[in-house]
Order: sequence, then structure tokens, then C-alpha cells
Amino acid sequence: MKRTPLAALVSAEIISILGTRMTYLALPWFVLVTTGSAAKMSLVLVAELLPTALFGILTGTLVERLGSRTTMLVCDLARAPLLAAVPLLHAADQLSFPLLLGLVFCLGCFMAPYVSAQRVILPELVGENETRIAQANSVVEGGTAFAALAGPALAGILIPFLGASNVLYVDAATYFVSFVLLAGFVPKTKRVLGAAARSGVLAGARFLLRDRLLGPLSCTIVVLNFLAAGLSASLPFYAYDSFGGDSKIAGLFFAASGAGALVGSIGAVLVVSRVQPLKLAGLAIVALTLPLWLLPLDLSAWGVMAALFVSTLFVPLVNGPTIGVITARTPADLRPKMMTALISIATVAAPLGYFAAGQLLEPWGVERVFAAVAIGMTATALVFATIALRHRADHGAEATPAAA
Repeated sequence: MKRTPLAALVSAEIISILGTRMTYLALPWFVLVTTGSAAKMSLVLVAELLPTALFGILTGTLVERLGSRTTMLVCDLARAPLLAAVPLLHAADQLSFPLLLGLVFCLGCFMAPYVSAQRVILPELVGENETRIAQANSVVEGGTAFAALAGPALAGILIPFLGASNVLYVDAATYFVSFVLLAGFVPKTKRVLGAAARSGVLAGARFLLRDRLLGPLSCTIVVLNFLAAGLSASLPFYAYDSFGGDSKIAGLFFAASGAGALVGSIGAVLVVSRVQPLKLAGLAIVALTLPLWLLPLDLSAWGVMAALFVSTLFVPLVNGPTIGVITARTPADLRPKMMTALISIATVAAPLGYFAAGQLLEPWGVERVFAAVAIGMTATALVFATIALRHRADHGAEATPAAA
């Protein structure tokens, strides 16, 4: 963080994700208030993530051609008016539900290239060392966690005063502020064009799926994202249905998750240089599933918050090290396409998770949905840990004769 470009990047990340996390609560709450339908709420969430699943891999070429910094600037500048159009059209009584889905779909088109560019730019700022990249990713995770803590809490506080639709104006402004920070303080970086530039839009996906570590891990990440999306979609409905329709409770649920991730990211920055990254990720991913078994119980709001806090405490200990290893393992000229492929594959199941939760919440009840999430995430986390720790053991066995 002593490097001004990295500090500016993290600051822009905080501002941008602050708006995104406010939207995570304000947008579904807006749909619940105006329609009273959990199914329609889930469709809006699906519309936001669907473009990443459909077009995410294709946007790798965009990141490659434009460069990381320019891609992030374009994404921030495009998302601000798209999001502002939602409350503007609603105020003019011109916002139909299909039009809302269309605007949210367009908004989601910029998610994959932005997140990919954000990760690809890190080695350009801090160098190619795997540990340094993992630490930088953990710092970015910390910024994301802080925004995840503040965004929903702020949205939950503002919704009763401003209304969910007007909070979306605030969300839109955060993208413009992020644009200013990136334009003013993050320098242009050199684009790395090599063989990957000539190998087609699927080069990143082919590398990802053929790699003996990244391929199996990607499969587990798809399942984990499906289940995590179901959990995320359940929280606003839980607050709306079981806690008197209080938006502040929903905001506190997401804020507790953000607080856990924030504390965990601080620990990740310190621990990742002392523990082998994949070992750390393998152990942490199992630990994060254990508190989820408390959610199906009849907990108070504070009990739900505590379970979410402890669970997300371990998320940065998974994400930072894993992304650091993946980035260092990939040739520099292939990173834009690989990272967008990874994000796309990881995101592909999330719309299905939101949709499934929206269909099951009313007939099943939120407790059964929570139980299904806990069971599924625990089983998948054990598979992830087995792959990560087995690869570490194989790598160590291969390295020994070379060292000798």
C-alpha cells in the first residue's frame, strides 16, 4: 500500500464495490417492495450475472486489446448511467419489469472484464513473485471486504429515509468516483501481447481446463458459487419475511459478512507469506463451511450475523492465495483471457443458484434452503481441499529430485 498506484487501485475498488454492494441490497429490496415477489427478485439477480456466464470468456480479448487500466475505466464510466437509469425511469413511471431486467443485464455485461482487469493489473504493479501477487490480491480482497461491510449497512440505513430506488443514485455515483481515482492515480501499464493474442478467444478457457490443477479446482468453484448465490439470495428474503420487512436487518446480514471478510483479509496479508498458499486455501475453505450449519436453526438476527461473520472470516484466506497461485501459474500474455475464463466459469452457476433459491424459498422455507446450502458447500469444500492439498504433495514430490 506504500505504492501510490496500488493504493489508488484499492481505493477505487472500495468505492466501486461500495456501490455494487449497496446495489446487492437496494436492487432486490426495490423489487420486493414494488412487486412482493421473491421469484421476480431472483430473476433480477439472475439478469445481472447472466452476461458473465454468456459473454465473460469473450471479453478476455477486450481486456487483452484495451489493457487492464483502460478496461476498468470503460466499465466504470458505462455502469454509472445504466444504474442511474433505474430510479430515473421509475420516478417517471416508465420502468416496466422487462425493461428493468434489460438494464440490469446491460449492467452485468461489464462485471467480468472489470474484475478480470483488476486482477491482471496486479502483477504489472507489484511484479511477478507469487507471494507478492498473493499479498496484493489479499489487499484487494481487504478493500472488497471493507466495501462489503459498509455498502449493505449504508444501504440498509438509507433505504428507510431515501427509498430503495433513490439509493440507486448513490450507487451510480460511486462508479464515477472510481473512474476519477483510476484515471488520476493509476498509471498506464504496458500491454503484454504474445502467442495468446493469436490463439483465439477460447485460449484462456483451454489453458484453464487442461491444467491439472486449475481444471479440477474450476469445477468445484462452479458448485460453490451456485450454493453461495443461493445463500446470498436467501438473506434479503429472510429479513423481509422473518424480521418484519426491516431493511436494516438485511443490511446487517450483509455487513456481518463484510466484517468477517475484512478481518480475514488482514490476516491473509500477514499469513500468506508464511504458509504455502494452496495449503492455506485448502484448510480455510473447509473452516468457512462449519458456521453455515448454524443457519438452519431458529437463530436471532444477531445469531445469523455471528454465523455469517465467522464463515466469511476464512474467505480471504481462500481467495487471495488461490488467485495468487493461479495468476503466477499462467503465462503473462495469456492472463487476460485466462482470468475472464476463470471468472466466467466461476460465475456460470450463480444465476442458477439465484433462480433456484427464488423458486424454493416460498415452498421450502428459508431454513431448508440454508440446510441444503450447508450440506452442499461442506461436501464441495472437502473436494476443493483434497485437490489443493494433493497438488501440493505432488508438487513437493516432484521438486525434491530436482533440488537434489
